Amino acid sequence: MTHATTGNAADLLIHSATVWTGEEGASASAIAIRDGRIVAVGGEELREQFAAVREIDAAGGLVTPGFVDAHVHAGIGGIELTRCELSEAADADETLALVAEYAAAHPEVEWIVGGGWHMPHYPGGTPRRELLDRVVPDRPVFLINADHHGAWANTRALELAGIDASTPDPVDGRIERDADGSPSGTLHEGAAELLDHVLPRTTSDEVRAGILAGQRRLFEYGIVGWQEAILGAYAGYPDFTPEYRALFDSGELVGRATGALWVARGFDGKSIPEFVDDLIERRARFGAEGFDLSTAKIMVDGVAENETAAMEDPYLDECSCARGTGLAYFSPEELNELVPLLNANGFNVHLHAIGDRAARIALDAVALVPARDRARVRNHIAHLQIVDPVDIPRFAELGVTANLQTLWAAIDPQMAELTLPLLGEKRAKWQYPFGSLLRAGAALACGSDWPVSTPDPWQAIHVAVNRREPEETELPALNSEEAVGLSVMLRAYTLGSHDLLGLPGGRIAVGEVADLAIADRDPFQGPSAEIYRTMNRVTIVAGRVVYNAE
Repeated sequence: MTHATTGNAADLLIHSATVWTGEEGASASAIAIRDGRIVAVGGEELREQFAAVREIDAAGGLVTPGFVDAHVHAGIGGIELTRCELSEAADADETLALVAEYAAAHPEVEWIVGGGWHMPHYPGGTPRRELLDRVVPDRPVFLINADHHGAWANTRALELAGIDASTPDPVDGRIERDADGSPSGTLHEGAAELLDHVLPRTTSDEVRAGILAGQRRLFEYGIVGWQEAILGAYAGYPDFTPEYRALFDSGELVGRATGALWVARGFDGKSIPEFVDDLIERRARFGAEGFDLSTAKIMVDGVAENETAAMEDPYLDECSCARGTGLAYFSPEELNELVPLLNANGFNVHLHAIGDRAARIALDAVALVPARDRARVRNHIAHLQIVDPVDIPRFAELGVTANLQTLWAAIDPQMAELTLPLLGEKRAKWQYPFGSLLRAGAALACGSDWPVSTPDPWQAIHVAVNRREPEETELPALNSEEAVGLSVMLRAYTLGSHDLLGLPGGRIAVGEVADLAIADRDPFQGPSAEIYRTMNRVTIVAGRVVYNAE
């Protein structure tokens, strides 16, 4: 099979590959690229037909369209790489050792900040301030957890922020407390923002360096485009939008980035129409062709493991006692006004929903959008951990894309120790219903939520196909009937995410932009239990090699 435009010059020729075009039955082993676009797709005869400036021997590895991460925090992830980074710690002791090591190596910093600690390492998922006091007694410490829905502070940090037994819980969060009401060290959701006024400011230079570091990390994993899932002040970080635009203007933002403008809880004290007017102004001021800001991000609820995901029925403890139904950060009435207004003004709506109640009220709000407005936008709901089966068909009916973070669809310590006991058997079966969404005709896209979890698409694809963590052989699969195939996942992580974000590419065909990823093997040829072993070798954006593992 050879499809080619006329001419025999190429800037880049990829050969000896297994080319995944996304078409059933299609086969190719070589791709020729000129002026940033694909000019031929065929067999090894392309090596004779094209004189290429550069050749890449794929050595049988799979070539796919470049991956697109439809929900990522690249700026935060890049910044955190330079701070007290804890995500690789295996347990509580190792976490504390890393904090102590960082503090000793940085005597000049006034605050120890960073994050990535894991809730299952601590009883109830809530580490205490005294643990940090033990390793850093003389300076304030503030560390965001791995899922970025809570923080851990030492005594000095709490004192500087004025948080004590008399401090009330904010409406969008909770302070973990001792019996006398004193803060114990863990702050959930909006409670973490009670320290914002004393935390050190992140400078513009740090933000720009963080975005570029995040871009490099995404390129390592074959990701050519992404949506920055929060552009606005959040979790102690400033609004990254001006820095993104500056990097775009300077040409340093090479990846195909888009941004979701943050919808602040409480709308910054404005009415909903006033707040939407502000988003319109920000879109006009900072957006550009090639840097799209026509998306608004709404975090509907929290997360299940700290009981802030919005549920229809109460959470359970190990004795099946009622403990409340979580937090919805926006009322149905607010969403019912906000979402149609955003769509009417050309904003796609990107909704975070973990609990079944959050998913339902998000879909209810989209259902109020006139069909003509829904047809002009690309609404999507991210995460979708717990979805009532009766709501599954509504995604296709309303044109809502399921934005999946598939790496989480497995039984790991957090799931086993913190989440499953709170859900009960019925809701546990509703978790991460990828197969049901696919069978119901929903459009699928994928994202990583990095730095919450690895940005590596192959790890996430492995879990979606196997419903087990990489290398896991003992624990059962999580709801194996919700597994999806390898081709389905590749399509979702490439064409599905490209189309959702309105990006060029997503296909390997003559005339398409040459945004490609080259893996070190063909995972279709091995057992599904080894998909996770696949590694990205080369990443190409517009015909330019932006990452080469060699």
